[in-house]
Amino acid sequence: MHFDSVFAKLDQVDLRLALYATTPAQVEQALHNPAGNIQALMALLSPAAQPYLETMAQRASQLTQQRFGHTINLFIPLYLSNLCANECDYCGFTMSNKIKRKVLNLNEINKEIDILKRNKFDSVLLVAGEHESKVGIDYFCQVLPTIKQHFSQVNMEVQPLSSQDYASLQLLGLDGVMLYQETYNQVTYAQHHTRGKKQDFSYRLTSPDRLGELGIDKIGLGVLLGLDDWRLDALMMGYHLQHLENRYWRSKLSISLPRLRPCVGGIQPKSVLSDSGLVQLICAFRLFNAHLEISLSTRESAPMRNHLIPLGITHMSAGSSTQPGGYANPSKALEQFEISDERSVQEISSMLSQRGYQAIFKDWERDWH
Repeated sequence: MHFDSVFAKLDQVDLRLALYATTPAQVEQALHNPAGNIQALMALLSPAAQPYLETMAQRASQLTQQRFGHTINLFIPLYLSNLCANECDYCGFTMSNKIKRKVLNLNEINKEIDILKRNKFDSVLLVAGEHESKVGIDYFCQVLPTIKQHFSQVNMEVQPLSSQDYASLQLLGLDGVMLYQETYNQVTYAQHHTRGKKQDFSYRLTSPDRLGELGIDKIGLGVLLGLDDWRLDALMMGYHLQHLENRYWRSKLSISLPRLRPCVGGIQPKSVLSDSGLVQLICAFRLFNAHLEISLSTRESAPMRNHLIPLGITHMSAGSSTQPGGYANPSKALEQFEISDERSVQEISSMLSQRGYQAIFKDWERDWH
């Protein structure tokens, strides 16, 4: 059974009513037994939990230190292309935007790798716009072996692929796939995805199942916070996480909680997530799952990222560029969205050290399992 079968039985109208009708007593009960408890996650995501934020933060910090110690894994995105065959109104790569398009060849990829390796990175996230014909499985099979030679951990954030394609990439060294649903509200999803294969909500929804069936090392989920009601989207992602953990025990699970950022032709958030709301989200998910990897990108400001580190964060990007070829030849005309935290890798590492954390540049290796 894939998650679409579970999803079809979830009444989001009823869940939203229950979410916003949560009482302080239910929040206090949730704090007693939050681990793996989807009803507790609902309570901790509710408006009623806001007065308990300090308690949540203290417990989330304690759980994170017990499980992950005083370490933060640093990774970096490597943008392979900004070609895209989809129309998504929140993304700078959307096909109607009049921006310069580029696909990196192996020579250009090697130049990017040289810079990343000089900055000590051993974990990389390959990112590309969704363009099946020019940046699809043939291209990925061509470039992945070269990239894998230089990094212990190679993850991808690209278009959903078939089980056969994922299996081919897994044999070439792919370790993990980050695939964000953007929003679990199908009506809102359709409003923002108006052209291209990304319109297929269900195919995207079931992609993590295809990864789990292959025993891929890491599966990443995420929602773009601001497209719809962030509390309900987060709760739906909680159901998705619960499903994956129950069925695919061999795979590590990861989430990312990006807030909508400015981009060329971008939109305004439908649901604004405040800083305190983001803190609540991170703490709620940490209490729900002590082993969950939680990633924080450079979309957030430097002060905000500093503040969030002790509350549940395990992975951070550093020194990021959101454009293909952006490390060797930076160009604002190619970027996906504006970066907020522009500190260098060295500055991030120094900040972590000053706060008593060790920056880790090497993620898990497959042979260690």
